[in-house]
Amino acid sequence: MARVKGGFTTRRYRNKILKLARGYRGSRHRLYKTANEAVMHAWHYAYRDRRQKKREFRKLWITRINAACNLNGINYSNFMHGLKLSGIEINRKMLSEIAINDPKTFTGLVDTAKKAIAK
Repeated sequence: MARVKGGFTTRRYRNKILKLARGYRGSRHRLYKTANEAVMHAWHYAYRDRRQKKREFRKLWITRINAACNLNGINYSNFMHGLKLSGIEINRKMLSEIAINDPKTFTGLVDTAKKAIAK
């Protein structure tokens, strides 16, 4: 049986990796071995950071809500507890948007939370 060389398949796979490494600096976009390593690391970081992004945004929203609560004379944990007692279910993303774009409404929410805690 004749020997089959894998030239076409190998070249196609390597070109795919080099295409993914376009824009990388130095030999990372020219040489297959370093490009492959860089692409594999990039995929790993992308996978990891898709999960970390969710954590980072939640931390940002909580920080923004806390800052707005401090302006209204209540701390974050008491505010969230008051909202839960009063039956208001707004997620942290929307609360932070309200705190930034509509401070009067946020003040109303703070007052509602304070009343619920006082009861």
